[in-house]
Amino acid sequence: MSKRLTAYVLLLLVCGSVAAEPTHKQTKAAAAPSGSAGAKNEKTMPKEPTAKELAKEPPANELFGAATGPAPLAARAIGSYAKGCLAGAVALPINGPDWQVMRLSRNRNWGTPQLLDFLEKFASDARALDGWPGLLVGDMSQPRGGPMITGHSSHQIGLDVDIWLTPMPDRILTPEERENMMAVSMLKDPFTVDPDKWTPLHTKLIKRAASYPEVDRIFVHPAIKRVLCDQAGNDRAWLGKVRPWWNHYYHFHVRVACPPEDSDCEPQKPLTGDDGCGQELSYWFAMLKKAAIAGAGQPATGVPRKSSLTMSKLPQECGTVLTAGGFKPPIPVNADNLPQPVLKALGSKETGPPPPKLDAAARRALLASSSGMPLPERNPRR
Repeated sequence: MSKRLTAYVLLLLVCGSVAAEPTHKQTKAAAAPSGSAGAKNEKTMPKEPTAKELAKEPPANELFGAATGPAPLAARAIGSYAKGCLAGAVALPINGPDWQVMRLSRNRNWGTPQLLDFLEKFASDARALDGWPGLLVGDMSQPRGGPMITGHSSHQIGLDVDIWLTPMPDRILTPEERENMMAVSMLKDPFTVDPDKWTPLHTKLIKRAASYPEVDRIFVHPAIKRVLCDQAGNDRAWLGKVRPWWNHYYHFHVRVACPPEDSDCEPQKPLTGDDGCGQELSYWFAMLKKAAIAGAGQPATGVPRKSSLTMSKLPQECGTVLTAGGFKPPIPVNADNLPQPVLKALGSKETGPPPPKLDAAARRALLASSSGMPLPERNPRR
């Protein structure tokens, strides 16, 4: 254990040797004083970990999941949406005039100032201009970003947010309700939106979210994408931002673009300009058929996310972000001694019901109708 601890501390020193320099004028956290690693001579510099030591690195999601507060550095998104971290994060208040944060035990209501500015503006506009009662806000990012122990491969740099498709009640929810209340699925079956649950207000809400220039992508279930395509009318430019993706049937995922001043934030490829309602959507429904035939479902609550991401695979500055302000992440030996914040995340309930599955007869009928039809093997471009 002592050898493992020594190797891990050395790794953090190497990964954190480049300080996260202040770049964002909007930061609400002061930059921490940084020591100069270059002032040390070669004899006092830590050696780089060996391949054997790197193989023993703890998963990065266990380390970032243990941090309960933000890195005291200037606000900055570092790396890519699925491989990065967040300096100087700001917490979205759990109660706002037009929103409430859910699953407080997860401590995932953190983001960049740009994400918070968007959320506050979007929540206000959706209520005032479209009549939406208010937003129920799901996962954003952890206090220092990074990979999560459950639920997401992205949400790592403070620019992603899940918003429930369930309208906000006209009262302040109790902490218990925020932990136990389930979002409502919009699906009637794996391929169809339930017309008794989907309303024109839902379409307006997603169109409103897509209208902001800082919004880069919005992810929804393919069946919801099809409804949006059907209801869009002649104004279709916004549909290009709305992308189909698995399991987004009770919430939609908004992704804000990299702030121009955050040079270490890696943007996604530009959109093609197509509304995504043609061949791409047909491809997704072929994927849904394959999943329905296989009887695919979502993992059980509290199952840790298997991640191969370690500190050495994240941007170098994430070492500085993780340990800024003197934070020393505990190093779990096994699943029995995970840090308390990680255990809370593992113990929280799923935010929505499992996706609907076909019964045995419907699966046999679908299999028969798909006989001889090749089904896709790979996910389309996200």
